[in-house]
Amino acid sequence: MKEDKSSSPLISVVMNCYNGEKYLNQSIQSLIQQSYKNWELIFWNNNSTDKSEEIFKKFNDKRLKYFCSGNKTSLYKARNLSVQKTNGEYLTFLDVDDFWLVDRLKKQVDFFVKFPNINFVYGNFFIFNERKNKKKIAHKNINLPSGNTYQSLLKYYSVGLVSICLKKKIFTKFDDRFDIIGDFDAIIKIAKKNDFGVIKEPLSVYRLHENNFSFLNKKLHYDELSIWYEENLK
Repeated sequence: MKEDKSSSPLISVVMNCYNGEKYLNQSIQSLIQQSYKNWELIFWNNNSTDKSEEIFKKFNDKRLKYFCSGNKTSLYKARNLSVQKTNGEYLTFLDVDDFWLVDRLKKQVDFFVKFPNINFVYGNFFIFNERKNKKKIAHKNINLPSGNTYQSLLKYYSVGLVSICLKKKIFTKFDDRFDIIGDFDAIIKIAKKNDFGVIKEPLSVYRLHENNFSFLNKKLHYDELSIWYEENLK
């Protein structure tokens, strides 16, 4: 019996890496161990100087596709270049310091099959505090919005890039003027035109550690948000 491609579409997973050797093995393992198997990994090495390439190439899996930038670019430029390499009907993102629960992709694909008019699905996620060695649910006792989420997300932004999956046809590109809020900007703009589906249980783990770029650059984060609100909510 042939596989029903409508219920097992190809998912393109984008992983941008700049010196990600510390957590890279766990991150890729969490993808390989997914119960849903029809995916490709677009691994974009953003001119790393550590052992990231060596770690990646230890994996013997034809679904893992390696690309290397000729020079280091900003994160969102790298993400846009990575997306151009994708072949899947669906698109999702896995950062080198995060990892997924084993049924993450399966639950999202099942959601898309059940609700074919939905183009974007997100879920709750865990935050793992590396320094404290503790894990907590990111949005506990919060009613995560679905359907027309635009106004709700402006009031309380509850979507983590670590938890999203979308039909690639609705994705345009990240605004590479930004260094921190490019995912917020892209997702809010998608929410303005598309209904969102939500899986309220945690699907992924966001790792909070001392080298998180947004954590180290709080003023930049604030400044970028100020620019965004000035441009979009006049």
